[in-house]
Amino acid sequence: MMRIVKLCVIFVVCACAVLVTGCVSEREYEDLRIQNDRQGELIGQLKSDLDATKLKLGQLREQLDYAKSLSGIEEQTLREQAAACEEDLAKKRALIARMQEQLLGGVTLPVELSTMLEDFAEREDMVTYDASRGIVKFKSDLLFEKGSDVVALGAVEAVKALCGILNLEQGKEFDVIIAGHTDDIPIAREETRRRHPTNWHLSAHRAISVLKVMGTNNIDSKRMSARGFGEFRPVAPNKPGNKGNPQNRRVEIYIVAKGM
Repeated sequence: MMRIVKLCVIFVVCACAVLVTGCVSEREYEDLRIQNDRQGELIGQLKSDLDATKLKLGQLREQLDYAKSLSGIEEQTLREQAAACEEDLAKKRALIARMQEQLLGGVTLPVELSTMLEDFAEREDMVTYDASRGIVKFKSDLLFEKGSDVVALGAVEAVKALCGILNLEQGKEFDVIIAGHTDDIPIAREETRRRHPTNWHLSAHRAISVLKVMGTNNIDSKRMSARGFGEFRPVAPNKPGNKGNPQNRRVEIYIVAKGM
């Protein structure tokens, strides 16, 4: 486990170093892509390790239930082992989350570009901007009608304004990753399910719709990619019973180094 963690840290640091500079060679981009592939493999290894730790924790809990009828010393020992196992699980989950976030992208942008994006977010009610990671977030409830992937007319103007910034000299140095997210409310209407069978489909289709709007506003197709995460990356707890949360219905636009 320690070897995997050390390798993960090395890859994250290397990726960050390249992304922050904003000016790298094709060879360095190729090296970064190779590192990202390897990082993806490490995430897979970590997930397998995570599953093994979960299994071990389950076994310890079963032993703990049995140990309650035994001596206090045996029970305390098992409690300590279970606590250490839970702490290990938390660390692995946090490491996987950091690595997945790094693979998706997001960088600290040049001051001038970041300032323009901050001003843009202040003008638009549907937009927030995370300057620490170069992420512009649109609220899906204002971008789309419920269950729809058609960008609302009012939202088109906001996306168009963002494209104006990204087409300036400072913005052209970066690519964009468009990521759609939903809450956990299931797709109920039959008509909607025919177009978007699951929230995963809906999130991906919404990201593609935003991509198309950006394409019609002169963002080069080579600079864009679209992804859908469905309800699986919430930023806030959904209400019990699949009742959702508006905060989780969003489209995120990651501004990343070229070639990511």
